[in-house]
Amino acid sequence: MERSAQRLGRALIVIVDDRVAHGEHEDSVGPLVTELLEETGFIVDGIVAVAGETVDIRNALNTAVIGGADLVITVGGTGVSPRDVTPDATQGVLDRPIPGIAEAIRSSGLAAGAVDGGISRGLVGISGSTLVVNLAGSRSAVRDGMATLSSLVPHVIDELSGLDPN
Repeated sequence: MERSAQRLGRALIVIVDDRVAHGEHEDSVGPLVTELLEETGFIVDGIVAVAGETVDIRNALNTAVIGGADLVITVGGTGVSPRDVTPDATQGVLDRPIPGIAEAIRSSGLAAGAVDGGISRGLVGISGSTLVVNLAGSRSAVRDGMATLSSLVPHVIDELSGLDPN
């Protein structure tokens, strides 16, 4: 990726986990996402932990969009249990979905054996000029999802920023 010398933009990570949000458990996934985003060329503004509540997730996403983040990665809450509401909260924030990227993340997750990545209901889309991506919560799903995103996100960010020459 030639643009690695240039920064792709600013990113924010939202960890959706009740125990992490309440200080009962240490976040082990946020630092992994930070490392992978920085390797891709993003400046990570921070990690925010929220409970798995629709309002909390939506508020974190809206704050990131209003704050001018180029990319928001949510981690967790994408499964099929009643507490997994990240996609539902995200849907209310998105202006335009990008289903192909979400499908690519699910497909590669399943192929790599990251079951939660394969059955994730996670969404990907645009809110304002911010790309929002939902990833499943396991480290393997995060690694695989970020590998899938690494070739796609720079193109989307370029188009959103008006820098894409095409």
